[in-house]
Amino acid sequence: VQLVESGGGLVQTGGSLSLSCAASGRTIRTLNVSWFRQAPGKAREFVATETCSARATYYADSTKGRFTISRDNAKNTIYLQMSGLKPEDTAVYYCAVSGQVFHGQNWLRESQYDYWGQGTQVTVSS
Repeated sequence: VQLVESGGGLVQTGGSLSLSCAASGRTIRTLNVSWFRQAPGKAREFVATETCSARATYYADSTKGRFTISRDNAKNTIYLQMSGLKPEDTAVYYCAVSGQVFHGQNWLRESQYDYWGQGTQVTVSS
C-alpha cells in the first residue's frame, strides 16, 4: 500500500486546513485509518483514527472537537479536516493504515500500523 498526503501549508491561528491521503495498492475499506503528527524535536503522536469495522472515531484530547477524520472508500482516500488551528498544531502530519484488530486503545501505538505516508507539513502562525 502506498499513501500520499497532501493539503498541508501555512495558516494563521484560528484557520482551517484539510489534509488528504490517497491510498493505492489496496482498498482502505477493510483497514483502520489514522493520522499522526510530529512536531520539531518531539516524538510522533497520535491525532485521530477511524476503525474499519464500526467506523468508530477516536481523537487525541488535544484535537478533539477541532479535527475530524473521515474516509471515502470509493476514492480510496482518507481525510483530516482541521479547524481552530493553534501554533502547537504545527507539525508534519502522517496518515497510516492498519489491518490489525483495534482494541484497548492500541490505535495509539505506531507498531500497530502497517503502512505510512511520507508526511505533509502544517505550519500555524501566531
